[in-house]
Amino acid sequence: MTEPTPIRRALISVSDKTGLIELGQALSQRGVELLSTGGSAKAMREAGLAVKDVSEVTGFPEMMDGRVKTLHPMVHGGLLALRDNADHVAAMEEHGIGPIDLLVVNLYPFEATVAAGADYETCIENIDIGGPAMIRAAAKNHGDVTVIVDVEDYDKLLGDMDKHNGGTCSKFRKRRAQIAYARTAAYDAAVSNWMAEAVGYETPRRRAVAGTVKQTLRYGENSHQKAVFYTDGSNRPGVATAVQLQGKELSYNNINDTDAAFELVAEFDPADGPACAIIKHANPCGVAVGATLAEAYQKAFDCDRTSAFGGIVALNQPLDADTASKIVEIFTEVVIAPGASEDAKEIFAGKKNLRLLLTEALPDPRQPIMAYKQVAGGMLIQDKDVGHVGRDDLKVVTKKAPSDAEMADLLFAWKVAKHVKSNAIVYVRDGATVGVGAGQMSRLDSANVAAAKAERMAAELGMDESPAKGCAVASDAFFPFADGLLEAAAAGGKCVIQPGGSMRDNEVIAAADEAGLAMVFTGMRHFRH
Repeated sequence: MTEPTPIRRALISVSDKTGLIELGQALSQRGVELLSTGGSAKAMREAGLAVKDVSEVTGFPEMMDGRVKTLHPMVHGGLLALRDNADHVAAMEEHGIGPIDLLVVNLYPFEATVAAGADYETCIENIDIGGPAMIRAAAKNHGDVTVIVDVEDYDKLLGDMDKHNGGTCSKFRKRRAQIAYARTAAYDAAVSNWMAEAVGYETPRRRAVAGTVKQTLRYGENSHQKAVFYTDGSNRPGVATAVQLQGKELSYNNINDTDAAFELVAEFDPADGPACAIIKHANPCGVAVGATLAEAYQKAFDCDRTSAFGGIVALNQPLDADTASKIVEIFTEVVIAPGASEDAKEIFAGKKNLRLLLTEALPDPRQPIMAYKQVAGGMLIQDKDVGHVGRDDLKVVTKKAPSDAEMADLLFAWKVAKHVKSNAIVYVRDGATVGVGAGQMSRLDSANVAAAKAERMAAELGMDESPAKGCAVASDAFFPFADGLLEAAAAGGKCVIQPGGSMRDNEVIAAADEAGLAMVFTGMRHFRH
C-alpha cells in the first residue's frame, strides 16, 4: 500500500472507556465512519456521535451474553483483506465486505478480575476472545490497518493522522502492531498462568512471562549495558509500586538493592516494633529493631558504617522526623518506607538527590509467588523463598539450651540470614546485626568476614571488645565441618541457629558442646544466589 494509508472506517470496542468519547469525536471530525459494539457504541451514541453497530454490519445480533459479536467474516475480512491484492478485493466486493482501516480495542479486564479475588467462573467469563482475535488480525495486516490497544496511544494516533492527511505512516503502524502482539501475548500469559494455578498444574508444559514498561533506564548494572524496568501487574508492595516523592531517577542497581532491602525489612512485623535494614549490593550492611525507628536505624547503621555510605535504607514503619534527621547525616541513595510524616518529608527536601519512595504497605513475606532466573538457553523458575520458622519449630541439639534472650536473637539472625548471599554467616546481639559474612565460597570464610566486620564496628564505635562477644550466630546452611562453627565461637558466638542435615552433624554438635555453645536446628535451608 502506498504511503500514507488512509483511515476512513474504524471499529472501536473497548472495556476501558477512558478517552473514548474524545477519540470518537476526533475521528468523526476527520471524516472517519465509526463502527462499534455494546457499551462502547452506547457511550458514543449518548455523546451525540453517529455510530453503526457491528451487528448491522454482520447481519447477526450479539449473542450468548456477548460471547459472540465480532467473530464474523464481515469483520475479519475487513481487517485481513490486502488492499493491493486483486483476489482479496474481488472477494470483498463479492461478499459485500467493507474495509476496516483502524481497530481500537482494549480487552476484558481479566488481570484486574483475578487481582480482585474473583471466583473461577467469573475469571473465565472475563477472558476476552473476540478482542484478541481482531487485534491479531489487524496487527498481521499492518500494511493496511492501524491497530491501537492502549489509551496512551490515542493522541499519538491523531497526531500521526494529522501529519499524513488523515492516514498513518508505515513506521507508526508497524510500531502499533508490535505493541498489539505484545498485549495479546501478555494477556494470554496472564490467563495461562492463572489457569495453571487455578487447576493445580505446578509445572505447566509452557510458562509465559510478560511485563509492562515502567521505566527505561539510563543503563544497566554497568554503563555499557542497556536496561528497562518492567512491572508484572502483581501490585506487590515495593519498588515497582512505590511513589517516588523526590530525588534522581532510579538506576538499575538502585531498583535491585531497594527491592532486596524492602523484602528483608518486611520480615519484621511492624506490630512487633520498628525495624530498619540498610543494603549495599543486595546484601545487608546492618539490620536492627529498636524501641523507636530512629534507634533501629542507628543500630543498623552502627553495624557497618563504612558500607552504609551510599546504601539503601528500608523501614517497616512510616518515616518520622527523628529518623529522617539521622539518615541525612550521611550520603544515602534511597529510602523506602510505608509512608512518611510531613516533617520527615520536609527534612528530606533539603537533600534533592536523595530518593524517597513511599508505599501503602509492606510486602507479605509469606505470600507464595514465583521467582525467575535466566540461564543460558532457558530459565529457572521456583517458588520464592517464603520459608519461616518460629520458636516451636526449632530443635535444640546441644546439651545447653538457649536462654529466652538468646532465642530471640537467634530468630532475628535467621530472618536476616535468609536475605544474605550464600554462604551466609550472621552475628546478632540485642536485636541488631554486629557482623555479616556474605557471599563467600566457604562457610569458614564467611565466619571470618563476619568476625572482621564486628572488629571494625568495635573500632569505629570505640568499644572495648568486639560486639560479637556473646552474640547469636546464624548460618544459612549446615556446617559441613566443625571449623566454621568454631570460628564463630572464637569470634564470641554463644548460640547458633542452622538447618542441620550434614553427614557430620554429630561432629558439629560435639564441637558445639565442647565449646559450651547452645545450638538449634531449623530443618530448613536458606541458600541465596
